Amino acid sequence: MRAPKLDDPDLPLADLMTHWPQTVPVFLRHKMMCVGCLISPFHTVQDACAEYHLEEDVFLAELIAATAL
Repeated sequence: MRAPKLDDPDLPLADLMTHWPQTVPVFLRHKMMCVGCLISPFHTVQDACAEYHLEEDVFLAELIAATAL
């Protein structure tokens, strides 16, 4: 099984937060309810950004920066 990629457009949020727990504060900082949400195994970053009216490129850059710390 190959390792997930943070910028994979099909990566479910649940997998993203499980593999990179350091991204959880980014979701919380934006007051997103994705952490622990029952839909997170089905939603992607694109879905969450659309739901919360966030620019996907900017949000993804924040997630990537969180993993680099």
